[in-house]
Amino acid sequence: MEIIPAIDIRGGKVVRLYQGDYAQETVFAADPVRVALRWQQEGAHRIHIVDLDGARSGQLENLEVIKDILKAVDAPLQVGGGIRSLDTAEKLLDAGVARVVFGTIAIQEPDLVARACDELGGEAVIVSVDARNGMVAVQGWTQGTTMRAEALVRAMARNGVRRFVCTDVSADGTLQGPNVAALEALMKTGGVHIIASGGVGSLDDLQRLSHAGVEGVILGRALYTGAVSLPEAIARFQ
Repeated sequence: MEIIPAIDIRGGKVVRLYQGDYAQETVFAADPVRVALRWQQEGAHRIHIVDLDGARSGQLENLEVIKDILKAVDAPLQVGGGIRSLDTAEKLLDAGVARVVFGTIAIQEPDLVARACDELGGEAVIVSVDARNGMVAVQGWTQGTTMRAEALVRAMARNGVRRFVCTDVSADGTLQGPNVAALEALMKTGGVHIIASGGVGSLDDLQRLSHAGVEGVILGRALYTGAVSLPEAIARFQ
């Protein structure tokens, strides 16, 4: 199970939100590059970057910061937030990003994600499935939809997507434990890989996710508060 540290960027700083609420933000560092270097030095084989400004505005807002991180670290990056076109995805891949994460656009323009899989390659494409009470949330989690998370995974799998980052918005940032049952329901779609995100607050939580069979886990607040040690988590589960 891959352990993937997260760097959420807003206004050029490293922040964490509570349950996806932009009004409940904690700033953990002023320099995302230094944080990326720290996670790499502690053993990260991959880093998850979210452009929170872009997630809400619909276009990349922190591209220069992402480029600075690319220059500083060797660990591959997967980047989400504000990727609503093939041009934007290609711009990130050309800059050196390994994987791009489509979120809102998977609901609004599912055919675009299918084209991305065809033109960019399935390994370069991830779809983010962010759900609140089982229903998909979009626009940086600020808007709800009438689509269930399971339905989105099935639809995107038919379009060629094989990897999903799945977040229970209600659990995100709480350190109260992941929604394992919801993740297991998503994994019933055959041939897909699930990366869990949201709610992890201990090594025991990681053990539960490992038993559930997820491909990877994205760690955010748990790392920044010291609730989980990245080297220890990597040594035990990766």
